[in-house]
Amino acid sequence: MALLEASGPANVTEGVPPARQTMPVDRVFWSHFSPNLGPGGWVSGVLLVHLGLGPLTGIAAILVGNILGALPVALAAVIGPRTGLTQMEASRRVLGDRGLRLPSLLNWIYCVGWDAVNNVPAAAALGSLLLLFGVPMPFWAALGVLALCQMAASIYGHDLVQGLQKFLGGPLLLAFIGIGVLSVARGGFGANYAPQASWPNIVLATAVIASFNLSWVSYSSDYTRYLPASTPPAHIIRLALAGLLCSSAPFQILGLLTAGSLGEGSPLGVIDALRDQAGWLGWAVLAVIALSSITGNSVNDNTAAYSLISAGLRLPRTIAALLTAALGYVLAVAGAGSYADFYARYLVLTMYWIAPWSALVLADWYLRPPASLHTDARADRAWTLGASIFVVTTIATIALFASSEVYTGPVARLLGGADIGYYVGFASAFLAYAWLAPRHDPSLSVTP
Repeated sequence: MALLEASGPANVTEGVPPARQTMPVDRVFWSHFSPNLGPGGWVSGVLLVHLGLGPLTGIAAILVGNILGALPVALAAVIGPRTGLTQMEASRRVLGDRGLRLPSLLNWIYCVGWDAVNNVPAAAALGSLLLLFGVPMPFWAALGVLALCQMAASIYGHDLVQGLQKFLGGPLLLAFIGIGVLSVARGGFGANYAPQASWPNIVLATAVIASFNLSWVSYSSDYTRYLPASTPPAHIIRLALAGLLCSSAPFQILGLLTAGSLGEGSPLGVIDALRDQAGWLGWAVLAVIALSSITGNSVNDNTAAYSLISAGLRLPRTIAALLTAALGYVLAVAGAGSYADFYARYLVLTMYWIAPWSALVLADWYLRPPASLHTDARADRAWTLGASIFVVTTIATIALFASSEVYTGPVARLLGGADIGYYVGFASAFLAYAWLAPRHDPSLSVTP
């Protein structure tokens, strides 16, 4: 039976005591595998075709993008068992008490947005499924049913959330493999499709794929911090990488291969096409898509609760999770009409702050390792060098490299619209911190 996680803010701001670090190591794989099992990966693959990529360039973008996005997540997963802290709290050492608040708040907003991204197609699938059985349910009600299930899991805490990943991951994988085989057999690129990928679109496609996995970097230690501190780092990295790559790349390749037969490339369009292709098994497609949102959004709500507390609001974890689920519900209802545009832009926009933040966390951990194995990694100051690098790098990469309908930076214009700000942001933050920060500062690590 799953254990109820402590609700007080101290459960987030203080490290897990060694006596409670008893989580089985196989959950590292499932925690990085199951949340990716949903229509999101499929839609990412379809998006590559709409950007003009063909089978070869599309598969290359998927492989390169997945490796670029997954490696930082796997490296960050090592921090959890060694500190006992959530991913955001573990970055307090490099950012300081006040410096941590901005990325924590951004991560909370980010999780709320992902709630909406995942729930809109899932609620549409649940509504269509019930209608097949003669039970009409409006969109807002179907969304409410899913939100309540996800909220209940996140309120219970990490043990139930990770249990869901393990026990739902296998059935979801088998179901989606069946859907994929059926879709490939009945469709494909199509005889009339002529790929015409431009350089900016290849860069954008790779960034979209990379962001699909990199978006988990702010979650990773949340679901490894209950591992024993003595767990070999290499084992954690292998399991996290396997979980991410085995769930994301195959689904994106299936999306790429079936895009020619799907028509509209939006998530809702993909779901409708998959249901139609499944014929009398269409109900199973709808059921799997609706169920998959529970694994993804229970993780979102739980991590969001952690992040809101790290942002400075010392609420009980249960209240923070409830608030996140409620706002995610409101955003999904309000934004359902413009969902396709929101989805396409959301993955890329989040990279602007996640890339430099994750670079700082990794640089601090691997270049300036803490003095003790199990440390609370506290900063002894409110604002640090790392916080300044984070703010400057994030603003500079947006100003110079952003490429969107709202704003295009001067460097992006010179590159014909190609947006490489995410890569530059990661590299710049990492190198700046490696160059400017001292290699070891004993005042930043405390032996419990």
